[in-house]
Amino acid sequence: MQHKVKITVLRRELFKDLQETYLANPQSGKCPFFEEGQEFMVTRENYNRMLEGRFCAEAWDCVSRYIYAALQGGSIMEGWTADEKVMIACCNDGTRPVIFKLERIDEEV
Repeated sequence: MQHKVKITVLRRELFKDLQETYLANPQSGKCPFFEEGQEFMVTRENYNRMLEGRFCAEAWDCVSRYIYAALQGGSIMEGWTADEKVMIACCNDGTRPVIFKLERIDEEV
């Protein structure tokens, strides 16, 4: 069995009140790196290359451990989500978080 992980950008949120209160540039807006509906396919082969301009480093830091587990065939969220192969996660930008769906895809070799 071979495993891949599909990352889908579900939402780019914006908390204007927090940006206005705390950011040096209160007009920063939504995350400029991702777009809603954008998809990435992660394999064992490209896992270590995701930061070569393909994925935001802060967001990768938040999701990479779950992706690594899924690439090994592990459950991402057993008992927490309706499907243990799916996880909803987000980056740690508190004023403009990006919400991701991580989905383990199993393929017969």
